[in-house]
Amino acid sequence: MKKTRDNPAIHTTSGFEVPVAFDERALIDRHFDPSRDLGVPGAFPYTRGPQSSMYRGKLWTMRQYAGFSTATESNLRYRYLLERGTTGLSVAFDLPTQIGMDSDDLRARGEVGRVGVAIDSIDDMETLLAEIPLDRVSISMTINAPASILLALLLVVAERRGIAWSSLNGTIQNDILKEYAARGTYIFPPEPSMRIVTDIFEFCAKEVPRWNTISVSGYHIREAGSTAVQEVAFTLANGLEYVKSAVARGLDVDSFAPRISFFFNAHNDFIEEIAKFRAARKLWATLMRERHDPKDERSLALRFHAQTAGSTLTAQQPENNVIRVAYQAMAAVLGGCQSLHTNSRDEALALPTEESVKIALRTQQVLAHETGVASSADPLAGSYAVEAMTLDIERAARALIERIDAMGGALAAIDSGFVQSEIGESAYRAQKAIEEKAAIIVGVNEFAEEGSSTLPIMTIDESVERDQVARLVAFRQHRSADGSRSLAALHDGARSAANLMPLIVDAVRNECTIGEIVATLKRTFGEHTDQGF
Repeated sequence: MKKTRDNPAIHTTSGFEVPVAFDERALIDRHFDPSRDLGVPGAFPYTRGPQSSMYRGKLWTMRQYAGFSTATESNLRYRYLLERGTTGLSVAFDLPTQIGMDSDDLRARGEVGRVGVAIDSIDDMETLLAEIPLDRVSISMTINAPASILLALLLVVAERRGIAWSSLNGTIQNDILKEYAARGTYIFPPEPSMRIVTDIFEFCAKEVPRWNTISVSGYHIREAGSTAVQEVAFTLANGLEYVKSAVARGLDVDSFAPRISFFFNAHNDFIEEIAKFRAARKLWATLMRERHDPKDERSLALRFHAQTAGSTLTAQQPENNVIRVAYQAMAAVLGGCQSLHTNSRDEALALPTEESVKIALRTQQVLAHETGVASSADPLAGSYAVEAMTLDIERAARALIERIDAMGGALAAIDSGFVQSEIGESAYRAQKAIEEKAAIIVGVNEFAEEGSSTLPIMTIDESVERDQVARLVAFRQHRSADGSRSLAALHDGARSAANLMPLIVDAVRNECTIGEIVATLKRTFGEHTDQGF
């Protein structure tokens, strides 16, 4: 939007231009007809929410993200959260696990258990999930390149407990495209990676029907520096690429699309974030109908998890992060999220302490039970500011998706470096705005104070890595099954067109480690090398 004397404009914190307040009515009057466009919650195009009753029928899932050190320590944290009222778990894995390395791999040194929990084997997964009722608690796993293996580990744990796979409810992130564009924890090249994603779609549709087979993530795109519009556009473009790949395989769109979920960032600009979520729902429903015409309405309804923005947390005056998280969480709820993680006050300093995660959880509970925001399906519907910005974000994101389509789709846009370049440019502009004080960060470039934080800091002892490696060595020495035949079958399957999920499940049953399974697949698929965009 061009800024002129007759058409003044302001910028949101993410750099997206919007009309100033006194122009909102005029914009709505030109482009928005409430009787035609507002709609109702639970009906196409789902701008106002994917369910008719929204939180009046069921509150969002309070899904706190956690994982560190060993499986035993992480299990204690999960049980601590469940005892205090969290309603879903979200597993954070350490870096070696995320890229398919066993803890005794020389390249894993110094990283085992640092930023998440170390998982090497079925024994680790059984320990991680001990005393957690898998048929009653929803489990989300933030894992991408080796997502098929971590899902297989969970399935075998359930199997050993006599829990039917059909009763399991949860999510694996399984979003490999954003790894190439924004995050970097990939293993295989794009083509075999997309094959594995589709294998998971096909397998779970038959075997684990309540499982969300992918969480298409805009969160990491936003954390890398994108604007709100780019977050919507790049995320939905990735989602469309996964749908296209699965349909090309021969899958019926309605067999997998209802289990596609999304993962968005809840950032600082309150109105923009609410509008962003509403625009994403409307645009996804519209594009899916235009391109695939599904018969099941659930294939059109975008459901999403939100996490408050880690990149907005500051090491300076970390108590301010409690305030930031509260506003971001409210924006996610007013925007209609289905589950929510609230970050802890100390995450700019270290992994969060128990006290900090309790405050983060209590933030959600106060929001749910004391503010009244859950009593209306879409409380801000009809607001001139919200509706104007929803329309503008929808139009701008659609235009960007059309540019990506012209390049051949999301995979081609990532391969060319377009997506990475766009995110990098936006990140540069945002940092420049902070340095020039065009964007104010309380406690950082304004209202700063002398001294450092006195918050207690959680640390990971060096013995964690040593003990994890010792457990892995003992596991290999004493495992009861011989996994060599399973790995040989997996190698043959990778060279054929077979669905790899049953073969991976069989390898896990026969006590193969994550690193052994990944190494087997690398023999056929190779490894991806960053192009350096």
